This record gives sequence, structure tokens and C-alpha cells, in this order.
Amino acid sequence: MSIADKTCSEFVEILGTKAPVPGGGGASALVGAVGTALGSMVASLTVGKKKYADVEEEMQNLRDKAVGLQKELLHLIDRDAEVFEPLSKAYGMPKETEAEKAEKARVMEAALKDACMVPIEIMEKCCEAIDLLAEFAAKGSVLAISDAGVGAVCCKAALQGASLNVYINTKSMADREFAEALNKKCDEMLEKYTRDADAVYESVLRRLK
Repeated sequence: MSIADKTCSEFVEILGTKAPVPGGGGASALVGAVGTALGSMVASLTVGKKKYADVEEEMQNLRDKAVGLQKELLHLIDRDAEVFEPLSKAYGMPKETEAEKAEKARVMEAALKDACMVPIEIMEKCCEAIDLLAEFAAKGSVLAISDAGVGAVCCKAALQGASLNVYINTKSMADREFAEALNKKCDEMLEKYTRDADAVYESVLRRLK
């Protein structure tokens, strides 16, 4: 059974053990999927209502995009586990001789780069989800705008969480040019989309209080 197919209770239980996966990356992907699903729910509660007939087609299209993102984020839970395994093994490689040290360094560098790619993708999906949530919050049913706000908070947390899984790996890379390029990409996503997620939350909060 894939990690993503486990029950909520099973996932949380395993997360709290010494098991190498799921970890922060998988948890971030799940939280992102939950946040995106909340956006889908807003759209579902909007479509079919006469009051929102003028945005019905747009809501349907946005919901389709959100459902696709949900599935991709759930898939990334297992992908994160897959790329972490080689890195975990690389840390345990022997380094007694110069040859062993060189081989460990080579394997580690490749594994670190691979391990960064999934959290980067999680971040990208969360950015897309935050864009959608802004639309759901602005145009969706007023009875469900709180859910759009919760979704934005979840996707912001997932975005930030995934970034830490990038930074912890780039920190150990020998290829500093590659590492700094990834760090810059993360920095840019965080700068824009944490702000955008906060704007969604604040807009919802103002309408509720």
C-alpha cells in the first residue's frame, strides 16, 4: 500500500515514529492536498446555485484544476519517500578509505539533488493552489469562504514546510552553484506566495468579523 493510501490515523501514527518516511516532505504534500481540496469544496458548494450562475463555468474550470492538483500532491507523498530512500542509504555508506570517501561523496551529491526535486515540485503545486484559492475566496459562495481561508493557510504551511526540505539538502551540496539556484527558486516562491496566501486569509477574515 502506498503511503498516500493509508488512513489518516495510520499516516499520523507512522509519522510519529522513527520510520524514515513519511517525513516533513510527505506531510507537506498532504497538507497541500488538504488545502487544495478545501478550494474544491468551495467550488462544489458554489456550482449549481442561481446566485452564482455568472461564475458557474469559471468555478467548474477552477475546480477541475484543483482536483488535478490534489491528485498530484497526493502522488508526491510517495515520490518524496522514494527519493529519500537513496539519500538515507548514502548517509550510511562507509568512508574508511579515500576511495570509499570519494564514492560516498559522489552518491551523496546525486541523492541530495534528487531529494530536492520533489519538495520543489510540492512548492510549485502549492503556489498554483494558492492562486486558485484566491479565486475561490473572491468568487465562491459566501457560505464557504471560511474554507477558502483555511485552504490558503494549509497551502502556505505546506509551501513553507516543503522549502525546509529543499534547504536542508542544498546546505549539504558540494555543487554550490546548483544549490544556490534552487535556494533562489525557493526564496522567490516563498516571497510571493506566502504573501498571497496571507492576503487570502486576511480578506476572508475581514468578511467574517
